[in-house]
Amino acid sequence: MKRLEGRVALITGAGSMSGGLGNGKATAIRLAQEGAAICALDLHLDAAEETCDLIRAENGRAHAIAANVTDEAQIMAAVAECLGIFGQINILQNNVGILKSGGAMDTTVADWELLTNVNMKAVFLPTKHVLPHFMERGTGVVTNMSSIAGQRYLGAPYIGYNATKGSIIAYTRNLAAEVAPYGIRANAILPGFIDTPMARDVTEQASDDPDAIDWNALDQQRAKRVPLGRVGTPWDVANAAVFLASDEASYITGTEITVDGGVSCRV
Repeated sequence: MKRLEGRVALITGAGSMSGGLGNGKATAIRLAQEGAAICALDLHLDAAEETCDLIRAENGRAHAIAANVTDEAQIMAAVAECLGIFGQINILQNNVGILKSGGAMDTTVADWELLTNVNMKAVFLPTKHVLPHFMERGTGVVTNMSSIAGQRYLGAPYIGYNATKGSIIAYTRNLAAEVAPYGIRANAILPGFIDTPMARDVTEQASDDPDAIDWNALDQQRAKRVPLGRVGTPWDVANAAVFLASDEASYITGTEITVDGGVSCRV
């Protein structure tokens, strides 16, 4: 029997930029491969539909929903839609996050407000509106996507991003303590250097000549910082998400799984 057979997962950020493979998309596919029905939520419906098409191609069940994670009314409607389609939600996977560069002095107020609004509401609002259903059922799993950048400085000025990702760790620990008596678990995943469309997009934006970027050379450079010797993939993150959602993690709550190939051992 598959590990998540009979369960329903609401996954935010389940689409991916430019048809690539991000953490949310990979997680949706892996949870579906383990038997979960998927509500794939994304800001862009076509991106969510693409993920659902991949799941259906493997005989999985999936439904696409377009919603902005910073809009409470849209999130309430999305939760209701998922419940209307599948009748229950067992797993909430909060993947949405954005990245902006900038240090303590050169980060603009606009960028700071955007980062805090998106990255913090992305875990707060979906969790807030799925929790009543979890409490009614006396079970549920919340997994939030943070980053090792939420714990330490990695050598580049991303102070707003790092601060918001750090807040997700604190939020998850507080959430876990609050909802544990209701049979609900909450944990965070902290990826390290993962090759995603968002990571590549940020690199291109910071480059004077994006077309001249040698991605193989850049990956090799980044891999030298990783004790395991390679940059991670979204599948590495997705496999951690599968474990946290499964009964194998039934006694794990209020903590973090670091998926970084050992980078945190050195930094």
